[in-house]
Amino acid sequence: MGISVLGSSRLPGDISGLLQVASLLSLLLLLLKAAQLYLRRWWLLRALQQFPCPPSHWLFGHSQELPKDQELETILKWVKEFPSARPHWLWGSHARVLLYDPDYMKVILGRSDPKADGSYRFLAPWIGYGLLLLNGQKWFQHRRLLTPAFHYDILKPYVGLMADSVQVMLDKWEELASQDSPLEVFQTVSLMTLDTIMKCAFSHQGSFQLDRRSDPVEEGSPAGGRRAGEGQEEEALGLPGHPPLGQRESLPAVRDGLHFRDHLDQMPYTTMCIKEALRLYPPVPGVARELSKPVTFPDGRSLPKGVIVLLSIYGLHHNPKVWPNPEVFDPSRFAPGSVPHSHAFLPFSGGSRNCIGKQFAMNELKVVVALTLLRFELLPDPTRVPIPIARIVLKSKNGIHLRLRKLPNPYGDEDRL
Repeated sequence: MGISVLGSSRLPGDISGLLQVASLLSLLLLLLKAAQLYLRRWWLLRALQQFPCPPSHWLFGHSQELPKDQELETILKWVKEFPSARPHWLWGSHARVLLYDPDYMKVILGRSDPKADGSYRFLAPWIGYGLLLLNGQKWFQHRRLLTPAFHYDILKPYVGLMADSVQVMLDKWEELASQDSPLEVFQTVSLMTLDTIMKCAFSHQGSFQLDRRSDPVEEGSPAGGRRAGEGQEEEALGLPGHPPLGQRESLPAVRDGLHFRDHLDQMPYTTMCIKEALRLYPPVPGVARELSKPVTFPDGRSLPKGVIVLLSIYGLHHNPKVWPNPEVFDPSRFAPGSVPHSHAFLPFSGGSRNCIGKQFAMNELKVVVALTLLRFELLPDPTRVPIPIARIVLKSKNGIHLRLRKLPNPYGDEDRL
């Protein structure tokens, strides 16, 4: 009995001692972490001193400069104010450097720096560690195995499947439009293909229309010899204060996908429009890399190993030093030989880690745009202009609103598109 009382009297003292030791260890760990963060911030301040930027809060960084869902507008301001690049402090000891100059892009994309883990790790539970998230030798092995599947000749047979799928979509549109009135508003469309059709159809308050002539003639070819409307369309871009661009286009007779696939390279103006839409609204607004070794840019400025760089594709595509009047939709920017720099246009990124499916995507976009514009006239809804916001991919905050008007069938009832 005495032993029991003695033991119980010691217990509170033992617990108190353990708590004191735990508190001391916690305090030491906290101090060590604070010292680590301080040294990291000091190192970053020295590393980024060649790149001017506004003062940042010691804890909140530049967060006050980035109101929610206004990141893209802020980036456009930075592009105009700071040449080539600009540091962005996320908080305390975490910063990244935004790049939006083609020479800077070329340097980074020509290297083999890994993707920044912090920018992509949260995707792993959704998509797993595949080609998008892998780095190093394992990524190289996967890329080498998959590349042959995306060869141009391998992709050709898929064009027929694309055309068939688009026809199903367009039939549904026609059914919906006929239920109410000739004009049908699609309120919340998020498919990338339809998004790009809209971009080709209009930009801001402009509209993109097909001028369906009864007896069209392709430039450089004799008149006659074809059914009216077969494979011959004139695309005209109408922008406020801008005359239509009366570019002749030879759109294929698309009554079947097998015929279509041999004409994908014969749509120069449609391709120009698609590229200009992708310039204005790149599918992925930016990609992040962690420097695996120091880098020196063409202007002499440099960054050490370990710095996170964000290649702002959206900023690059809207950089007025690279693209004059960058907010104007002008397909002639992509006329042959007109692109100002090899790395001025990067909708599918660039270098060894460029999008493996870029040719597949371009084929799909050409098929969808051509088939859609042969059946419908697309008009914007001026009361609900899309508001782009940056997420994993670029999307519209308020949906994509457009009006459809059914066009006469150029092939007649027998060969209905």
